[in-house]
Amino acid sequence: MGEITVSAQDMDHLLRDPSSAYGTPYQRAYTEVAETHRGRPVDEIVPLLRAAADAALLGFTRADFAEQAQAISSGAPYKLRVRVTR
Repeated sequence: MGEITVSAQDMDHLLRDPSSAYGTPYQRAYTEVAETHRGRPVDEIVPLLRAAADAALLGFTRADFAEQAQAISSGAPYKLRVRVTR
């Protein structure tokens, strides 16, 4: 299970918010990678996740990307604990 801390004002960077003008939240990018890269090597998935996190201005660790990529590769569920700050 991964963990990330996000400010309340930046939650739309992580999760889709229909009222937000923010581009592509990480949740959507993760889902797209998961749909198109299941069964692919972890080393191929990590750069895609890193690029999505960079675009969303989110700070995941190297270990987080590895865990997420492993879940996508194997088709396993991935749980992310989100801490929201003010």
